[in-house]
Amino acid sequence: MAKCDNCGSTILFGGKRQGNLRFCNARCAGQGALLAISQQVPQNIVSESVLKVHQGPCPKCGGSGPVDVHVHHRIMSALVITSWRSTPQISCRSCGTKAQLIDTGISLLLGWWGFPWGLIFTPVQIVRNITGMLRGPDPLQPSSQLEKSVRMSIASQAVARQKAQPAATPAAPLHP
Repeated sequence: MAKCDNCGSTILFGGKRQGNLRFCNARCAGQGALLAISQQVPQNIVSESVLKVHQGPCPKCGGSGPVDVHVHHRIMSALVITSWRSTPQISCRSCGTKAQLIDTGISLLLGWWGFPWGLIFTPVQIVRNITGMLRGPDPLQPSSQLEKSVRMSIASQAVARQKAQPAATPAAPLHP
């Protein structure tokens, strides 16, 4: 099955295409231009920035790292309406586990109440959280998800700097 080039989720039906990139929805497709720019960032700059983030303090609690991407999964249902999501979070393992525990609790309480998707996807989201808590990213080296996130952040900052630069003003005509 195809994977979204932005968020990495599995594309079940259709999706959106931009050149050779494939996206799961319009929101991810909106990131297509930034994704293309991020691929132009030199690898040495990305590698240096990834190591700084990985070995730096946790952006959530300020505690010591290693810092990486921890994904927490949630589902909520009400009769025929079911909503599920997976949220990546750059943090230390402790903050990542806390987010996974919270979403496991929410899913246990609110996930089952929709038919049929709540009954089907609640166990899936719970197992995904438990797996993330038990395994998690390798603390000795940054994950590819962290590299992609840092690469996108560098590209986003470059685009913001580009937009912030004032446009060149035309020279005023000379008056005799």
